[in-house]
Amino acid sequence: MGRRSGKKPFSFFSKKGRSANRLELQPLPSPIPNHLAAKNSSNPAAASDSATAAAQLHGVKAAKKKAGSRLWMRFDRAGQSEVLELDKSAIIKRAGIPPRDLRILGPLFSHSSNILAREKAMVVNLEFIKAIVTAEEVLILDPLCQEVLPFVDQLRQQLPLKSPFRVDDPNLDKQSKDKHATGEEWTKINEAAESEHELPFEFQVLEIALEVVCSYLDCSVSDLEKNAYPVLDELAMNVSTKNLERVRSLKSNLTRLLAHIQKVRDEIEHLLDDNEDMAHLYLTRKQIQNQQFEALIASGASNSIVAAGPNLARLGSNLNCSASIISSIYADDNDVEDLEMLLEAYFMQLDGMRNKILSVREYIDDTEDYVNIQLDNQRNELIQLQLVLTIASFGIAVDTLIVGAFAMNIPCQLYDINHIFTPFVGGTSGGCVLITLLMLAYARWKKLLGS
Repeated sequence: MGRRSGKKPFSFFSKKGRSANRLELQPLPSPIPNHLAAKNSSNPAAASDSATAAAQLHGVKAAKKKAGSRLWMRFDRAGQSEVLELDKSAIIKRAGIPPRDLRILGPLFSHSSNILAREKAMVVNLEFIKAIVTAEEVLILDPLCQEVLPFVDQLRQQLPLKSPFRVDDPNLDKQSKDKHATGEEWTKINEAAESEHELPFEFQVLEIALEVVCSYLDCSVSDLEKNAYPVLDELAMNVSTKNLERVRSLKSNLTRLLAHIQKVRDEIEHLLDDNEDMAHLYLTRKQIQNQQFEALIASGASNSIVAAGPNLARLGSNLNCSASIISSIYADDNDVEDLEMLLEAYFMQLDGMRNKILSVREYIDDTEDYVNIQLDNQRNELIQLQLVLTIASFGIAVDTLIVGAFAMNIPCQLYDINHIFTPFVGGTSGGCVLITLLMLAYARWKKLLGS
């Protein structure tokens, strides 16, 4: 009993204590082995290599932790930029867009064209440009791609030159803090802001994006036209397998380019046909309206707290005034003239590119028709030659028939006549030639051998 009672606490607590002591006494694992540590201390180059390897290992672990993140570039109103690494949740929280909009910016829709309006952001997916535009900033996906770099350069060059459409105007903040702001003062602020700046920030970014995409497509159309006409002219002069292959490649490039232009054109046309969608794209206007509405609500709440029994009539008049101000704030929601003019300009440019592509396609169709006519003509010539050879073969076959008949071992009186061979052979041959000429004349009379 004594041994059992002595072993029981020993078997339970002593092992745990020994394992704890073993953990305390065990040295910390080093990323560099001990037999290399001595060498590294005497060799600085080896030490630097090991440090580099450790840093690379740390970078790989960090990359694994941020596997869902993607590279974004942020531009603000003043043109200041920074490169960020954000995941989907951070983008959704920052821009206030639904998760399905991020799928539109994914690789599955790499060459689609969409301009979507959300409550606080605008999702732009035009060919290779994938961006999320808000009233304060723009987030560009994969800014280091070769095709996206011109868009980034244009933003850096043009945004600082254009005076930013500032929402956080000190005068606006001062008026928002004023509890007794009137509708005329709000109207003056809006008119001053609209007259000072031509386009809000989101439309400046959209204009630059459309300009870059249209310039890219225009260059592609120019290159296609430059390469198309010589190839088609050469095919018209010489129909060969090499020229046909070049024209086939040209047609595939033309079809792909026309599809890209048509997608962007259809998206702009869809926006132009719907004024409500264009009104939703005015992010800066909506932000100003929300700020004004919140200021009016705060002003109305403060007046309701101060108001007492004899001031109820004044409170009702203030509420009616606030309602009229709110209605005046939202009265210009249907004013989409600026965006409509912007989109119409690029729609006409895209329509001109589409007409160029269609003219090249018509030239290809005309060349194909001309080549088909040439091939049909050659085919007809071959048929005529075959008909002539067939008629000649018929005449020779008649002569061969006569020769074959007299070559048989049958008694005939003509064999006994002297000097009959030459007249007989000449007569039969002449008769066969006459038959051939008559058949050729008949074929020409029936216009089987051309005019």
